[in-house]
Amino acid sequence: MHLSDELVTTQTIKWVNNFIVGLNVCPFAKREMERDSVRFVVVRSKKAQVALEELMSEVRWLDEHPETETTILIFPTLFGDFYRYLDFVDLAENIMIEQECEGVYQLATFHPDYCFSGTEPEDVSNYTNRSPYPMLHLLREASVEKAIEFYGDTDVIPERNIDMMEEMGHEKLEEILTTSMQLPDA
Repeated sequence: MHLSDELVTTQTIKWVNNFIVGLNVCPFAKREMERDSVRFVVVRSKKAQVALEELMSEVRWLDEHPETETTILIFPTLFGDFYRYLDFVDLAENIMIEQECEGVYQLATFHPDYCFSGTEPEDVSNYTNRSPYPMLHLLREASVEKAIEFYGDTDVIPERNIDMMEEMGHEKLEEILTTSMQLPDA
């Protein structure tokens, strides 16, 4: 079954609202979702090189549209394998450095099979970065710095999130992901 860009975007927004905002995984996300300043871009490429070009195109788009706070690039047809996705993330970070984006933009990474180094795939802590599709979240560094200044000690966020994931458990977390992926009633 082919999922339209509209459906992939709808599912991703549902996941952001239910998981990221709903559970306050990122305390900065709610404001931007309410302001409608998050851009969702579906990248249909099946080639990593084209996906890198799309990433840099999005950097240029953000440069030209300061009213948009952040972009989530969604890859529904690429990076099914988590380790190939990590290879792509390395390439993406390198090209951003080459293109002098360091200090201007940063990437946050999400994947359906996300697994932090030093954890087992079934560890619930991995759910902090698990998403319906492979994604890159392109963030403005200046906005991140302002949010950190406003929030205070952001080092507590990852630990708080891991504690919350452990309290919720695998079944509940998987349910949130599954619910985000459900097709709307016809």
